[in-house]
Amino acid sequence: MTVRQMGWSGIKNGRLLRLAETTFDVFLTVDQNLPYQQDLSDYEIAVIVLVARSNRLQFLQPLVPSLLEALRTVQIGDLVRIEAFTT
Repeated sequence: MTVRQMGWSGIKNGRLLRLAETTFDVFLTVDQNLPYQQDLSDYEIAVIVLVARSNRLQFLQPLVPSLLEALRTVQIGDLVRIEAFTT
Protein backbone atom coordinates (compact mmCIF):
# COMPACT_ATOMS: atom_id res chain seq x y z
CA MET A 1 0.00 0.00 0.00
CA THR A 2 1.41 3.39 -0.88
CA VAL A 3 1.10 6.77 0.79
CA ARG A 4 -1.11 7.86 -2.09
CA GLN A 5 -3.48 4.92 -1.53
CA MET A 6 -3.66 5.82 2.15
CA GLY A 7 -4.55 9.41 1.28
CA TRP A 8 -1.37 10.57 3.03
CA SER A 9 0.35 12.15 0.03
CA GLY A 10 2.07 15.38 1.02
CA ILE A 11 2.09 14.60 4.75
CA LYS A 12 5.58 14.79 6.20
CA ASN A 13 7.73 13.92 9.18
CA GLY A 14 6.06 13.87 12.59
CA ARG A 15 2.50 13.96 11.31
CA LEU A 16 3.24 11.07 8.95
CA LEU A 17 4.74 9.02 11.78
CA ARG A 18 1.68 9.76 13.95
CA LEU A 19 -0.64 8.50 11.21
CA ALA A 20 1.54 5.47 10.54
CA GLU A 21 1.69 4.40 14.18
CA THR A 22 -2.11 4.13 14.30
CA THR A 23 -2.15 1.64 11.42
CA PHE A 24 1.25 -0.07 11.19
CA ASP A 25 3.90 -1.60 13.44
CA VAL A 26 6.82 -0.66 11.18
CA PHE A 27 7.61 2.49 9.19
CA LEU A 28 9.91 1.79 6.24
CA THR A 29 11.81 4.72 4.74
CA VAL A 30 14.82 5.67 2.65
CA ASP A 31 15.07 9.04 4.47
CA GLN A 32 18.38 8.72 6.29
CA ASN A 33 17.78 12.01 8.11
CA LEU A 34 14.50 10.96 9.72
CA PRO A 35 16.11 9.69 12.95
CA TYR A 36 17.87 13.06 13.34
CA GLN A 37 14.79 15.13 12.49
CA GLN A 38 12.35 13.34 14.79
CA ASP A 39 12.61 11.99 18.33
CA LEU A 40 11.54 8.46 17.43
CA SER A 41 10.99 7.59 21.09
CA ASP A 42 7.87 9.77 20.88
CA TYR A 43 6.22 7.26 18.52
CA GLU A 44 4.77 3.78 19.02
CA ILE A 45 6.25 2.34 15.83
CA ALA A 46 9.47 0.71 14.69
CA VAL A 47 11.44 2.49 11.98
CA ILE A 48 13.55 0.74 9.35
CA VAL A 49 15.80 2.93 7.20
CA LEU A 50 17.05 1.49 3.91
CA VAL A 51 20.44 2.88 2.89
CA ALA A 52 21.79 2.22 -0.58
CA ARG A 53 23.89 4.00 -3.18
CA SER A 54 20.67 5.30 -4.71
CA ASN A 55 16.95 5.10 -3.94
CA ARG A 56 16.38 3.49 -7.32
CA LEU A 57 14.78 0.06 -7.16
CA GLN A 58 17.83 -1.71 -8.59
CA PHE A 59 19.90 -0.54 -5.61
CA LEU A 60 17.21 -1.22 -3.01
CA GLN A 61 16.37 -4.76 -4.15
CA PRO A 62 19.56 -6.31 -2.68
CA LEU A 63 18.41 -5.08 0.73
CA VAL A 64 15.21 -7.14 0.66
CA PRO A 65 16.62 -10.31 2.33
CA SER A 66 17.97 -8.23 5.23
CA LEU A 67 14.71 -6.31 5.38
CA LEU A 68 12.68 -9.51 5.62
CA GLU A 69 14.95 -10.74 8.42
CA ALA A 70 14.60 -7.45 10.29
CA LEU A 71 10.81 -7.58 9.98
CA ARG A 72 10.81 -10.91 11.82
CA THR A 73 12.50 -9.47 14.90
CA VAL A 74 11.91 -5.70 14.99
CA GLN A 75 10.04 -4.34 17.98
CA ILE A 76 8.04 -1.16 18.42
CA GLY A 77 10.48 1.59 19.31
CA ASP A 78 13.40 0.07 17.39
CA LEU A 79 15.40 1.94 14.78
CA VAL A 80 17.06 -0.39 12.26
CA ARG A 81 19.38 0.69 9.45
CA ILE A 82 19.83 -1.74 6.58
CA GLU A 83 22.78 -0.80 4.41
CA ALA A 84 24.33 -2.11 1.24
CA PHE A 85 26.43 -0.28 -1.26
CA THR A 86 27.00 -1.79 -4.66
CA THR A 87 29.37 -0.58 -7.26
